[in-house]
Amino acid sequence: MASHKLLPAVAETLHTSPGRDLSFYLVLFLAVLPIWSVVPFSWAFVIYALHYGLIWNFAWRGWAVFAVALSEVFFSVYHYNLASFVSGPSPNGPGNLHELQRVFHRVLQAGLASLPEEGYDEETLDVDRPGSPEETLTNLDFEDPRAIDFRNYLRTWYVGRHPVGLSDDTVTDTSHRFRRAPWSSICRHEMFAWLYWSVFNSPFAGYENVSQAEQKVLDEVIDLLEQRAGVKIPEGSNPSATPLLLTLDPINVSWRPLIWYAGVALSNAFLRRRFTNKWNAKVAVYKDLEYVLRVPATWNTRTGPRPVVFMHGLGLGLSQYCRFLEHVFAAIPDHPVLVPLLPHVSQEILHPRYLRPMGRQEMAQCLAGLISELGWADIAKPISGTSDSDSENSGVKAPVPKGVTMLSHSNGSFGHAWLLKAHPRMVTRSCFVDPVTFCSWEGDLCYNFIYRPCENGLDLVIRYFVGMELGVANFLQRHFDWSSNSLWYEEIPNAQDPKRTMFFLGGKDTIIDANRVRRYLASHGVRKNLRFDPDGHHGEALLTRSPFHNDIMNWLREE
Repeated sequence: MASHKLLPAVAETLHTSPGRDLSFYLVLFLAVLPIWSVVPFSWAFVIYALHYGLIWNFAWRGWAVFAVALSEVFFSVYHYNLASFVSGPSPNGPGNLHELQRVFHRVLQAGLASLPEEGYDEETLDVDRPGSPEETLTNLDFEDPRAIDFRNYLRTWYVGRHPVGLSDDTVTDTSHRFRRAPWSSICRHEMFAWLYWSVFNSPFAGYENVSQAEQKVLDEVIDLLEQRAGVKIPEGSNPSATPLLLTLDPINVSWRPLIWYAGVALSNAFLRRRFTNKWNAKVAVYKDLEYVLRVPATWNTRTGPRPVVFMHGLGLGLSQYCRFLEHVFAAIPDHPVLVPLLPHVSQEILHPRYLRPMGRQEMAQCLAGLISELGWADIAKPISGTSDSDSENSGVKAPVPKGVTMLSHSNGSFGHAWLLKAHPRMVTRSCFVDPVTFCSWEGDLCYNFIYRPCENGLDLVIRYFVGMELGVANFLQRHFDWSSNSLWYEEIPNAQDPKRTMFFLGGKDTIIDANRVRRYLASHGVRKNLRFDPDGHHGEALLTRSPFHNDIMNWLREE
């Protein structure tokens, strides 16, 4: 490995885990282990009962317990087969090379302009979306703060070995790895491996073993990357600093019992009926997209309030978001509300799309088609409305322009981003709560949700009950498309207008680096419509106790 001169400390600092606190063990023993142990206990009971012939002596209660245990045994085999199926190669092929090159250029441009954190430059990529820099990629100096910052966050995609007391042969699992390997430890082979995965979604077999066309792409990208980093990446290989290859790395799935999935299914079925009976909503399917729709009986397409579309995040689907949705229904009783249901991230294991999540193109087409079919916006034609002057002359109240208010939380911001990219004029107002679509190229999202060791009870709840669930793991670790999922400031219409766009972030979010997202948005002039709670956790803004909850409801009412 080539030697380096002394690098700035910020790109060399080791990020080690502070260890586990008491809450981790409380959640482990009181919540995770009781649910996890249902499967092995069921196997043990069934084997014991069959081996000793006890089933012939069971009373009806014993038969009931045996039937439940046997169901768990059969289901665990089914679950194992599904997990084995999704553990194979990612079904996503290489992306569009031209689009990927454009996205890589945009990644390298991010943070290149000298933007103050509380301001923005006047250069624009699009006159309709001002404030985003269009800078020429040049060879930065090694000590340039922009180069240092880039190196520091690019290394988020790399993990390293503990330097003291452990050799490469000794360490075999990620629990003995530390995040953000020092920049000086990253060599050209490992950088090529990460770039090859990013572009071609395939394992890197070595520079000499890829085609000349692929070599040309890698050479062009790494040359630009070195200019941005302000330093040449040394030749050779260093296995002590390995890249995170999300869709290629072994998938992290933990079993859970049939009774868990049955409880989730029953709860979501009950809530579908509750929304239908209490809120006069309907549950229907457009193509393969299931949704909940509430349209007030008195709502008028031309003069009625703007419809709201809510994109939910990972977890339990309606069971997780039912209270928030009921608050929305109550807060805006005169607005139509559409809630697309995403079974692949809602633990609905019997749904036909459970292991076949919609990608960017399919989701955007379904959302746009459904919104168009409902008469809320037109896919092809520009959004139109009566001007204020026309309404004053005619004496008729001006109609709300056609289009929707889109509210997304966490993982739902991906679908939000996909619709904005494909049909930006259909979304006339946007609200992002804990968005994971910004700055996702920096690696914090993937590392925090998939790779980072749990430190406390909240981490363990998120990891076991959400992140390691089969459908969620399949979506994130086999269908993740970083270039499609990344949303840029200039792709958001009216991004600085608080009446049209809002952003809500929590400073103690353990999934995204909320401070980086805040910095990115604020540097482009997003100020009045950026709400940041220094003590807020992921998802807390949707709770009634949050200071932002009423802000979200008032914004939906367009107050």
